[in-house]
Amino acid sequence: MITFFPSRTVALTIFGFPIHWYGLLYLAGFLLGFWMVQRLQKYRSLALCRDEWANILSAAVIGVIVGGRLGFVFFYEPTYFLAYPSKIFALWEGGMSSHGGFLGVTVALLVALRHSKANILRISDIIVVPIALGLALGRLGNFINLELYGTVTDASWGIAIPNVIGLRHPTFFYAIAKDIFIALLCFMHLKSVRHVAGQTCALFLILYGVLRFLIEYVRVQEYPFMDTGVLLLSRGQVLTLPLLLFGIVLWWRCSFSPCGRGLR
Repeated sequence: MITFFPSRTVALTIFGFPIHWYGLLYLAGFLLGFWMVQRLQKYRSLALCRDEWANILSAAVIGVIVGGRLGFVFFYEPTYFLAYPSKIFALWEGGMSSHGGFLGVTVALLVALRHSKANILRISDIIVVPIALGLALGRLGNFINLELYGTVTDASWGIAIPNVIGLRHPTFFYAIAKDIFIALLCFMHLKSVRHVAGQTCALFLILYGVLRFLIEYVRVQEYPFMDTGVLLLSRGQVLTLPLLLFGIVLWWRCSFSPCGRGLR
């Protein structure tokens, strides 16, 4: 028996088994990515077949899930999961980290491409476009679940969250707009700058780092701020800084170093 929309967070149940919106959105993101990479690869002079892309994206899927979950475990709730280690595998209870997902995808690609002739910088340039759109789908999941909302606001676009006092910044909508914007800029860069492998990936990291850092200022923080000695930063801002720094270094390396020139 199939039941549609039994609750806000569950899209349907099949013989009592719940299919959450998050699961469907993740699936949609992976399918979209598989469709897009085969059409974007021409901008980096690649001609990988469907099976090769399937292997790469399968590794990336594992990297997103494992990295995203372990990132949440170690970056946000290490004490809790140390006390209840079996909960690490309870993905249906929620808890994923985008920063952990980035690390997971990076490791997965390094492993998947270790025997491949395809250059990881060219692959990275291509996949950041569907990754940005996949992140937007994930933030749509935040809206459906009414989670990770913002601080109190008197702006006309503030939204009401059930059982929460005051109108709130719709930070999930800000994040969706951010990720679509990043996807568009990276796509435009991918098409126009064809001879600097890795620079589109660097652009993605820089844009994500700056915009995620700014959105954190109007997002409700579930964890204590961290004192850097200069500023009080949220957990998300601290984790975003290495991404931004790596993006800047990669951009410089690809732009001014001989290893960044050409499509190798």
